[in-house]
Amino acid sequence: MKIPETKRWIVQLDHVSKIFGANEHKTAAVRNISLTASLGELLVLLGPSGSGKTTLLTLIAGLLKPTSGHMSIFGRNIDLYPPKDLQALRARQIGFVFQTFLLIDSLTVIENAALVLQFTGKPKSDSQDHARRFLKQCQIEHLAQKFPAMLSQGEKQRVAVARALSNNPDLIIADEPTGSLETKQGLHIIRLLHEYAKELDRCVIVASHDIRIAELADRVLRMEDGALLDTCK
Repeated sequence: MKIPETKRWIVQLDHVSKIFGANEHKTAAVRNISLTASLGELLVLLGPSGSGKTTLLTLIAGLLKPTSGHMSIFGRNIDLYPPKDLQALRARQIGFVFQTFLLIDSLTVIENAALVLQFTGKPKSDSQDHARRFLKQCQIEHLAQKFPAMLSQGEKQRVAVARALSNNPDLIIADEPTGSLETKQGLHIIRLLHEYAKELDRCVIVASHDIRIAELADRVLRMEDGALLDTCK
């Protein structure tokens, strides 16, 4: 795939592969992928389970290093970030929506949503006031004082989205953000992510198998067996 030229890139992958295992047990989870993602863009990676979408998102987040190829985030090669700087970058400039939610069971919904803000040094009370706005946008403000064990899967999903948005990151990485949601709720979340990208000039990368998401995407890249097949949109 030819990489378009733009000065608004915040993610750039050039022939990136990720291989797990060794010798006859090697598995190529990501194979020779080149892509960019820019500010103001909602980019969707569309493909079935096992197609490599989650591994690709993990690479983009700097949580994994590629086996081969070159990858840059925020204008800097991923290999040039000291571990401490990369950790700070994820805390301040990247919001995550994990497929498994990763909520902390001992914290309330509002405490979970505000936690990322506290990691950046914001006082607890200010963090919770700020996070509450995103709970409202995700239509779960009424759940603020409940614990994760009291929530449905769909409610947990929306808490994860609110948490990702709460520190106003430049890059949102969302793995199946509508996977546990009913159709109406799922479309609401995708519209919210779309508005976030457009109104605040942020980059949102979503991995999904849900074809309905494509309607609101700026670009849709189709994945299968670890490789990009084509551009759907």
